[in-house]
Amino acid sequence: MTPTIAPRVRTLVLLLLAAAGLLLAGAAPASAHAALTGSDPQQGVVVDKAPAQVSLTFSEQVSMSADSLRVLDPKGTPVQSGKPSNVSGTTYAVQLHSGLPDGTYTVTYQVVSADSHPVAGAFTFSVGAPSPTSVSVSDDTAGGGVVGWLYGFGRYMSYAGFVVLIGGAAFVLTCWQRGAGVRVMQRLVVGGWLTLTSATLLLLLLRGSYTGSGKVGDIFDLDLLGQVLQTKTGAALVSRLLLLAAAALFIAVLFGAYARPSPTTTPDDGASRRPADSSEDQEKRDLTFGLAIGGTVVAAGLAASWAMSEHASVGLQTGIAMPVDVVHLLAVAAWLGGLTALLVALYRAPADTPVGTAAVRRFSTVAFGSVVALVLTGTYQSWRQLGSWSAFADTRYGQLLLVKIGLVALLVGIAYISRRWTAQLADTVVKRSKQATRKERVTAGAGDAKGGAGESKGAGNSKRAAQLARQRAAMDAAREKRERDADPNRFGLRRSVLAEASVAVVLLAVTTVLTQTEPGRTEQDAKAATSSSSSSSSSSSSSTASSGAVTLDMSFDTGGKDGNGVVRIDLDPARVGANEMHVYVERPNGRAFDIPEVKLAFTLESKDIGPLPVVPDHITTGHWAASGVQIPMAGDWKIAVTVRTSDIDQTTVSKNAQIG
Repeated sequence: MTPTIAPRVRTLVLLLLAAAGLLLAGAAPASAHAALTGSDPQQGVVVDKAPAQVSLTFSEQVSMSADSLRVLDPKGTPVQSGKPSNVSGTTYAVQLHSGLPDGTYTVTYQVVSADSHPVAGAFTFSVGAPSPTSVSVSDDTAGGGVVGWLYGFGRYMSYAGFVVLIGGAAFVLTCWQRGAGVRVMQRLVVGGWLTLTSATLLLLLLRGSYTGSGKVGDIFDLDLLGQVLQTKTGAALVSRLLLLAAAALFIAVLFGAYARPSPTTTPDDGASRRPADSSEDQEKRDLTFGLAIGGTVVAAGLAASWAMSEHASVGLQTGIAMPVDVVHLLAVAAWLGGLTALLVALYRAPADTPVGTAAVRRFSTVAFGSVVALVLTGTYQSWRQLGSWSAFADTRYGQLLLVKIGLVALLVGIAYISRRWTAQLADTVVKRSKQATRKERVTAGAGDAKGGAGESKGAGNSKRAAQLARQRAAMDAAREKRERDADPNRFGLRRSVLAEASVAVVLLAVTTVLTQTEPGRTEQDAKAATSSSSSSSSSSSSSTASSGAVTLDMSFDTGGKDGNGVVRIDLDPARVGANEMHVYVERPNGRAFDIPEVKLAFTLESKDIGPLPVVPDHITTGHWAASGVQIPMAGDWKIAVTVRTSDIDQTTVSKNAQIG
């Protein structure tokens, strides 16, 4: 919940937007997810002699295991020798057996990027001449399948547990101290701790299979678990578990010694304090201060367990990015976790311990500070992960970020409505307080008038009087609860806070997906590297006088799911008569993938020849070929390629090439 934006805040927002524009306009290169930016041999190339090794170059350093890089012959037999090694910078290579025969070879890789995400892919090259191959490369995304789904679920639950644990405890400590003794608040915070602990243990078990084979049977492989513990992500998860042990001690004190009522506890409606013993008052203040310091340290440590192992730990300005990420996570927890605690308090708090307007107003102040921190840190993170305005529309990361920004804006709008309900509820509470005071004075006067007569009754009626007093107190509490529930202002506040919490659940899901998505900078860098590599290959092939081979690259978009890609045509020797043709289909990130149908047509419009249809044969993933393609005469031929990516999604792209 956020208060009304003051003129000074509007000025601050405008300054932030201007700063964001300058940052996005002058962004320097950076990366987070690793992307393949080059290889030797290159994708689809035909070499005269078998290479001694295969090398891959990534956009950042990666972690490799013994079988992370494999080279398979046409029969699917591994032909690499030894383990892959880092030959220089971000280039990794594996040696090949000597004397490899001619044919098409498949290179597969699965590595772990520096920000902990698995990256996989495959491509082919040929020795002597292309050949059919029995190798079938799966187009599944790295980290997919059942294990990938479980890992994603574990990540979501870990974020949710962190938000509820930190935000709920902060709400009790800073906004509603009486809530420390309320059972539903205790269950909420303890539930957040249990969720985060369970999710962290699950992630630790899944990690080895998630970054490796993806098999469910490998989840409980102790050897894999030992390897995970030696990685940066494994160390971060273990650190999180140790910090959760400290968090358990914090919770025990918060709902133990701190929950005991203090003579100086201030009611939530802002009523005056009762006289208190100064030593007890000082002890309570000291305990509050100690819990605040200790809780902040533990919360920051838990947030750092994400910052030091994910996007913030890799790429541009990591020394700034990691502390910024910690602040961002703490602000999210304070806002969304506190919102969850407020919702539980409004709906489930007992009649004798209701959450008052003072607590709601204090949370409003905390939420406003959290929103300001989110705007500042989010602006920096967006610049760092995107780097340009075009990345918002051209990359999946940018599109998800736009959805997240929209959800945050919606959340702030609903929070403004909640703020108005709070103000109206406060006015109602003040009026009721005055009415109750007048009623107590009248009741006290009547009691004094009857006091003398009551003394003669003796002590025999004292038990009866105490029983009646308890009954009256219970009836009064029930009546007050009915009145509170019937109050339209409280009802409106409940509904608006419930709406906030609903949007917050969706926002948390989008954030979880965002943390597993390749950042816009890296995706665009990979596209640029692939385009540069293809252009270089095209230039090299086109300028080879001996063969006169032609290479054409054409981007396509069928409009359906997975409908974007690049199709490359290699025609050799590009002369009149019979020609060898190869067709390669790749995703925008350079990874080969299969589609249901590819067909071509050659047209020489100046001589009114064609179209001459050609239907190539499928060779391997993302690779088709046709031999004996007849070109009847020299000229500027139009080569049209029809690409179908589903039963209904297809498109035709074309380019001209001089043949003959």
